[in-house]
Amino acid sequence: MDRMNLSVWAGKTKTERDCITAERAKMIHATVGLVGSDAPQMGDPMPGLWHWCAFGPDAMTRDLKTDGHAKGGDFLPPIKLPRRMWAGGALEFHAPLRVGDVMTRTSTIREVVEKETGAGPMALVTIDHIILGPQGVAITERQDIAYLEIPKTYSPPKKRPTPSTSDFQIEMDVTSPLLFRYSAVTFNAHRIHYDAEYARNEESYPGLVVHGPLQATLLMQAAVEHRGAMPQYFDFRGVHPAFAGEDFSILGVNDDVSTMRLFTASSGHQCMQANAIWETTV
Repeated sequence: MDRMNLSVWAGKTKTERDCITAERAKMIHATVGLVGSDAPQMGDPMPGLWHWCAFGPDAMTRDLKTDGHAKGGDFLPPIKLPRRMWAGGALEFHAPLRVGDVMTRTSTIREVVEKETGAGPMALVTIDHIILGPQGVAITERQDIAYLEIPKTYSPPKKRPTPSTSDFQIEMDVTSPLLFRYSAVTFNAHRIHYDAEYARNEESYPGLVVHGPLQATLLMQAAVEHRGAMPQYFDFRGVHPAFAGEDFSILGVNDDVSTMRLFTASSGHQCMQANAIWETTV
């Protein structure tokens, strides 16, 4: 994209309204809910990061690109780099949301930055979201979207080892049906998550790619399960792709009474890093 046009996209804003109904909550729970737990009902607290299953893209199928993403140029800039990924983000939780609450999300593009990296050109779009619920501001969120070239062959980033010790470790199966269902409940048509042939032949991945938001949701769920409460702050960053069918685990390290570091891991290396922070009272 022409650098002279970058300033046009900074400051762009859009507002959307949506609701996680009891019916939708049932489907999300069937996809990522804890084994042995019941789906939340109307009026129950909405688990952390389930708001990502709202505000889905509204582009018509005929307007999707070959990869399944909507064409840029409306809200997101029409960046020509072909690989797009949700690279990371940070959230603060101000007030609870409940199943059935009408939510309003106002999204603003903070900045669009182009740069050269060791792997080639990259563009990073940073979006600020404000999610309102019945009690006012419920969540403030930063979303980082990265755009890259697609390599001719799979070229993974350098592997980062997992912590030598952890306070808990959860092994789980990340299957292709899980990825398909998460794509469905988030209305995400990016084909790297459900079309193995496309992922291998067009985007040079060795298999189906586990969604970054899915990994973050699993990390948040583990954090809440082990602390018994939602954190006030949560951030996450993808550092290595994870693939369906490979070994997959979630690790947590309690740094102190208010802070937990979390990781998804495969074959002894990190896939996603996250931090959760709880307010403490003296």
